[in-house]
Amino acid sequence: MTQAAGSTNAIGRPPTTDLVLLGVAVLAIATSAPLIAASSVAPLAISFWRSLLGSAVTLPWAWWRHRDEMRGLSAYELRWTVAAGVLLALHFAAWLPSLQFTSVASSTALVSLQPVWAALLARRQGAFIPRVAWIGIAIALLGVLVLTGIDVSADPRHLVGDLLALVGGMLSAAYVTAGERVRRTVSTPTYTSLAYGVSALVLLPLCLVLGQGLWGYSTSEWATIVALTAGAQLLGHTLINRVLRTTSATVTSLAILLEMPGATIIAAVWLGQVPSVALVPAIALIFTGLVLVIRSGDPRVPSESPPV
Repeated sequence: MTQAAGSTNAIGRPPTTDLVLLGVAVLAIATSAPLIAASSVAPLAISFWRSLLGSAVTLPWAWWRHRDEMRGLSAYELRWTVAAGVLLALHFAAWLPSLQFTSVASSTALVSLQPVWAALLARRQGAFIPRVAWIGIAIALLGVLVLTGIDVSADPRHLVGDLLALVGGMLSAAYVTAGERVRRTVSTPTYTSLAYGVSALVLLPLCLVLGQGLWGYSTSEWATIVALTAGAQLLGHTLINRVLRTTSATVTSLAILLEMPGATIIAAVWLGQVPSVALVPAIALIFTGLVLVIRSGDPRVPSESPPV
């Protein structure tokens, strides 16, 4: 595939600082699955509380330091910030319930198609995807399949779960892509506080309609929610949103794939769940794919999509 004249390379070469921050973010997000597995709180309720608490923590800081920015958001910036919050909530609402219908392996593999959707969204916007980047994405996804296995079933219940996971991956890619648009001109505190708040507002009626209990938890369950908010939400998602200003949604989505082997290692240490021997080759494949995508990027192009 050759680059069309006037098109922008969809893969910007991330700064070294962003790669370090991505590593920290992935490690923080990797704590999510083991914590949820150890909790008896409904997953959607956890998603609501981590979104609400994440906004409650960041909003005062954003208002104190970026009050003028928040007041002066353009219609374009506000629209895409709200869209990102809605997409984050819908991602939670699609992917987490999929685990109740299909296997963890199938759900994980399908939601991991996120970098493919992110690359296709960039291509839809007129950006150029280097051939090497597509090869890197394919190698990384092969690593996911090595780790999770291939679970194919014609059972209607499993098919519903598979579809939810597939949609969850699409929504996650759209969430990161929307965040990339906003982060070109909006600061991290302003964007995250508003997006997390919108996510909580969308999840609240879903939890009430689906009968997801939102209170009456034990002290240990509240501690789990606080840990998820501090780690996966405030550190993980916020750092992801931080790097979106200079790192493309495709690279960011691909880096998030390292969450799976990270969560596997944490579960082995914390929950005593012995990982498969496929863990090492899976990490190697995912890391190799990520390196190929990063190296395919143009160091002169820090953003994924053409300037708006």
